[in-house]
Amino acid sequence: MRRGSIVALLGLALIAGAVATAVAVVPTWLPIEASREAGRIHFVIWFVIVICIVIFAVVAAVMIYAVARFRVQEDDFEDGPPIHGHTGLEITWTVIPFVLVTAIAIVSAIVLSRNDAQAQDTLRVDVVAQQFEFTFSYPDAKNVTSPVLRLPKDRSVELYMRSLDVIHSLFVPQFSQKEDIVPGMVTQLHITPTRLGTFPLECTELCGLGHSLMRSQAIVRPRATWSLPTTGMLFSDWQAMTQALHPTQRLRSMAMPHCGPCE
Repeated sequence: MRRGSIVALLGLALIAGAVATAVAVVPTWLPIEASREAGRIHFVIWFVIVICIVIFAVVAAVMIYAVARFRVQEDDFEDGPPIHGHTGLEITWTVIPFVLVTAIAIVSAIVLSRNDAQAQDTLRVDVVAQQFEFTFSYPDAKNVTSPVLRLPKDRSVELYMRSLDVIHSLFVPQFSQKEDIVPGMVTQLHITPTRLGTFPLECTELCGLGHSLMRSQAIVRPRATWSLPTTGMLFSDWQAMTQALHPTQRLRSMAMPHCGPCE
């Protein structure tokens, strides 16, 4: 291949790679990382995106160069020269995808293993899902219940989830983890919050007519000042926590400071 062709291919690859990189980086595709596990998951996502950008740049450069350089003349109706094959090329385009897919699998397996590893001093939260609400209970606080998930920052949390009716799924976008909640099973989800704030919590499994209303919140507070929900909680604090809930859930949560946990 002549030097001019190599330079043209490299230039086209750089342009295609720059465009793909801008599309990947400039828009905000991913939510803010609010947990240690989310950071690892986002690393895997960007690892795969970088591989995809490189592949796209190479393929786009070759395609554009081939179309521009080897375009057939309008009055040329002859067949091209017969090509039997190229063993080296076939081996190359088999080995490279194999290596890339293997690398993605290894990185993903390491991240999933670390995300599922249970740490010491883990806070247990029992989650009950039913049409169309979540209920969170805290065994360390005599199983007091809450319509919102209250978590301490930088402490490992293990959710033990079960369903009373159909399949549900718990998802907090900022935690980047989603777990199905299946009737007759207890599923688990490990979270280590790293960012203070209030984050949306929703069911992502179609569970009936009221599926879109099955929403709650995950509230992360500093570990030093974090406390489990109790019946003695200030009404104003409880009202602030539940202001984004569906009206039926809001009424239920607002009654809890006065009447105790509702079942």
